[in-house]
Amino acid sequence: MNIDDRTPVTVIGLGAMGRALAGAFLDKGHPTTVWNRTAGKGGELTERGATEAATAAEAVAASPVVVVCVLDYHAVREVLGAPALNVPEGSGDPGTVTGLLAGRTLVNLTNGTPRQARELARWAFEQGADYLDGGIMAVPPMIGSPGSLILCSGSPETFTAHERTLSALGTVSHLGEDAGRAALYDIALLSAMYGMFGGFFQAVAMVGSEKVPATEFTPLVVSWLDAMLTSLPEMAKAYDANDHSATASNLGMQAEAFVNLLDAGRDQGVSTELLEPMGALLHRGVAANRGGGDLSALIDLLRTDPARSANARSNDAGSE
Repeated sequence: MNIDDRTPVTVIGLGAMGRALAGAFLDKGHPTTVWNRTAGKGGELTERGATEAATAAEAVAASPVVVVCVLDYHAVREVLGAPALNVPEGSGDPGTVTGLLAGRTLVNLTNGTPRQARELARWAFEQGADYLDGGIMAVPPMIGSPGSLILCSGSPETFTAHERTLSALGTVSHLGEDAGRAALYDIALLSAMYGMFGGFFQAVAMVGSEKVPATEFTPLVVSWLDAMLTSLPEMAKAYDANDHSATASNLGMQAEAFVNLLDAGRDQGVSTELLEPMGALLHRGVAANRGGGDLSALIDLLRTDPARSANARSNDAGSE
């Protein structure tokens, strides 16, 4: 890396993820300033060359790029924009960040909602700062490796200006100008992940009721899910095209068979709380005259506000 590429970076928030972010910047030679609301978490990082700021204001003032990774957006606002920090100019409060963000780039990697991201982006612009919102699709030990995916959204120009710096964290991907897009993708991907985990928990509990070791059964789960994942691109095409013609087992057949999953769970003494919502959705699809179509027809039934969906249908009767 050229010395001119070593942009100074501030990392605010030194939980497990924040420490990993700061460590990755240090590994790539970036002068790194760190700050945490609870003092004393920067020890290992300072030993590696980081500067630990005494206040949030000192941390912000230290670098042109300020990365925030804290518990939630409420904490972000407390650190950077809550009334308690925005004291009148000239008060002498060493902790205030009022006016210090102007001309800097705020990169918020805190998990939250698209609405929260857009609201914070508007606030940052009011402070005269550039803003990027981000979603971290990785766990702390992955940060800095190519397998660490950092989703970013906001100004394309701002992203381009700092892409090299942010690439210290892993593989960075820009999703567009809408500041809320990264949070949307982040939450959507996590939703898919937890759905997968829920199915795995149910499966292991079922076979465990017959004293089958989870380690013995899990390779079959992985093989089965790998095979099923190949159907997702086709479901996506069907959804975008609003063409849910069944190519194999239709929705109605699966709704009839799904009762066996519930009955078997009860027979084995395993809760069906994770399965019941899917069963209810299948039967709702049948009631909506979609039983002859593919499972992709269920996606539209999840919309509670059709006007917000890019795939809102002028005729919601389906293709059956």
